[in-house]
Amino acid sequence: MADPNLVLILMGSKSDWPVMEHASRTLDDFQVAHECKALSAHRNPTKVAACVGSARDDGVQVVIAAAGGAAHLAGVCAAHTTLPVLGVPMTSVLDGHDSLLSTVQMPAGVPVGTLAIGKAGAINAALLAIQILSLRDDSLRERLDSYRKKWDDRPEDPRSTAG
Repeated sequence: MADPNLVLILMGSKSDWPVMEHASRTLDDFQVAHECKALSAHRNPTKVAACVGSARDDGVQVVIAAAGGAAHLAGVCAAHTTLPVLGVPMTSVLDGHDSLLSTVQMPAGVPVGTLAIGKAGAINAALLAIQILSLRDDSLRERLDSYRKKWDDRPEDPRSTAG
């Protein structure tokens, strides 16, 4: 049996892939098994609920959900699981501010960890998922420590989104 996908990346639309590909690549760099799917909280609510509702049984430990506009995919995911859900707002008509607000404004009791809008948020969502997974995986923690240690040796801040 293959290793389970530890992270599930859900996107509200295939058009989110150019941004969310950065999350997938980051997980690949750390050798973290994951799956990427495009499911809309509005067009496919039953499929989203079923996918997220069975995620834990499938071995998933963290969900990353990305959507633009007021499409509240991360909130819908959080409503259907007690797994950690990390929301990545996508750039949209209002430069992603609408996406950010719909992701970050969750009612008490249904948490969504909200990251930055766009590419930086996608990368950081993957890194945060890795940090969560590394709590129980010493090998992954060592890879994360090594990754962060390399930053100490650089003259500029590699976390900068400039350039």
